Amino acid sequence: MTQFQTGQKTRRSAKKHTEVYMDHDSTLPRFVLVTPSRNEEAFIEKTIESVLHQTVRPVKWVIVNDGSTDSTGTVAERYAAKYDWIEVVNCPVRKERNFAAKVHAFNAGQERLKDVKYEIIGNLDSDVLLDADHFEFLLNKFKDDPRLGVAGTVFSEEGGYSSATDSFEGQNHVSGQCQLFRRQCFEEIGGYFANKAGGIDWIAVTTARMMGWKTRSYREKSFFHYRHMGTAERSQFAATFSYGEKDYYLGGHPVWELFRVVYRMTKRPFFVEGLALGMGYGRAMLRRDKRYVSKQLMAFHRKEQMRKLSAIFRSILKLKSVDNFKVIPD
Repeated sequence: MTQFQTGQKTRRSAKKHTEVYMDHDSTLPRFVLVTPSRNEEAFIEKTIESVLHQTVRPVKWVIVNDGSTDSTGTVAERYAAKYDWIEVVNCPVRKERNFAAKVHAFNAGQERLKDVKYEIIGNLDSDVLLDADHFEFLLNKFKDDPRLGVAGTVFSEEGGYSSATDSFEGQNHVSGQCQLFRRQCFEEIGGYFANKAGGIDWIAVTTARMMGWKTRSYREKSFFHYRHMGTAERSQFAATFSYGEKDYYLGGHPVWELFRVVYRMTKRPFFVEGLALGMGYGRAMLRRDKRYVSKQLMAFHRKEQMRKLSAIFRSILKLKSVDNFKVIPD
């Protein structure tokens, strides 16, 4: 094939992609993205390229460089110079890293969207890889179901972890690495709660469900998460210990936590992560640490956990396999 023919083929492909994009853009809900990012130079370019290759792209994407001390901001600004629908907001350098700061960064990005018309707002981490039709798939779900308030998909990580099979959060939880909210839902729940202890994505999704919105993860699609959950600037053991503490802070039932600890002990690395999870929850409980959720939300959460546990034991007694993802059926 000659260079001229190759060029013609490339131009035809680009034209075809533009036509497809515009067609989808005219029929699906308008959406925007906010990406709080801190010291993600290793992954942010992969995430940006992933969004650039979406069949449906956001009306606006605000990347918030949250005081990075590496080249995260430089990478993001390079792309913003090429694409007018990408904007970078630079926040000052800070010493601490906590989840409340992530909410403040998200809010700074959302502020840049106040004059933009949109129906869906997404929170996208800067260490993920998406299929090309990831957003198109989710936008169609919002289009088809007006009750759908929060949507996302399952995800996988290096080492074989899959949220569809290795977690009991189930289809009603939407992971924080990529969450899409119907704008009305996001406004009704008051946005993200700036909780330093974490769980900001869980609080948002569970509050939406408590208020009557449908929240759903879909396993027909999946994305890849480059960094293991919670391991930014700390070890896997420390991250799992922190998750145990967070389970207590967010009002998790001790019986459910015991089940979760035992279950995690059966996963690689055997015993270690289950021990860390139990130690984190146990220390927080013995210290009677402050819980960061309302009594109403805690009661709703515990009721859901007990429904899951009852469903799991019923399946075991009937010698049926347990579908982690759909423990509580539709």
